Amino acid sequence: MSQAATHEQIPPRDKVAASPPAFFSCRNLHAYYGESYIVQGVSFDIREGQILALLGRNGAGKTSTLRTIARTGSPELKQGEIWLDHKAIHSMRSHEAACNGIALVPEDRRIIPGLTVEENLQLAQIAEPVGWSIERIYDLFPRLGERRAQEGITLSGGEQQMLAIGRALARDLKLLLLDEPYEGLAPVIVQEIEKTLQEVRELGITTIIVEQNAIAALKLADRALILDMGEVVYEGAAQDVLDNKDIREEYLAV
Repeated sequence: MSQAATHEQIPPRDKVAASPPAFFSCRNLHAYYGESYIVQGVSFDIREGQILALLGRNGAGKTSTLRTIARTGSPELKQGEIWLDHKAIHSMRSHEAACNGIALVPEDRRIIPGLTVEENLQLAQIAEPVGWSIERIYDLFPRLGERRAQEGITLSGGEQQMLAIGRALARDLKLLLLDEPYEGLAPVIVQEIEKTLQEVRELGITTIIVEQNAIAALKLADRALILDMGEVVYEGAAQDVLDNKDIREEYLAV
């Protein structure tokens, strides 16, 4: 996916916009795993309450872009700016970004072994700022309420995905980052998660979804951003991608 690059290939910082007005903005992101140049000048905006489908073939840089936004430190952001609700996120570490409203739900969901469903949710609220109450999360996900005393890692794949999203909502959430929420789930469970994400959308939560099931993500999203080799090759309305077979075949192979 990536190619080696020297830092001189990166545009100078004075070309990066300052404090963009959108609710969420990335400006000229360049990120590396060691010497491997992964995220190559990615820029985009999201309005509050929108859902963005971040798409591309395997190895296009989608997960790396999510991880860069969440300030995980891997890949390492070398250049560019990240703004959320008028706050500069690019200078923060992952725990600071989380405290400022960014929640990454990774592909492996990271359910904590040895803890029940409720204990996983309680742990998310151990420090301020706190988001939804646990009972409100159970209202959104009744199945979690039924299994509140069950160890989290013994849940089904779909239930673990609900728990991972619920854990994000337990914080003061401004931007939800979902990495492959349908991965490894049976079609009937995918439909259930789709319903869950529709409910999240109706709540007005700003969301970025990375998903290999491009059609499902596009049906849910307001806008689409397509990456290829770490660069933005398309940005526009999600419906336009659904309606344009040529774009899907060229960049998504669907």
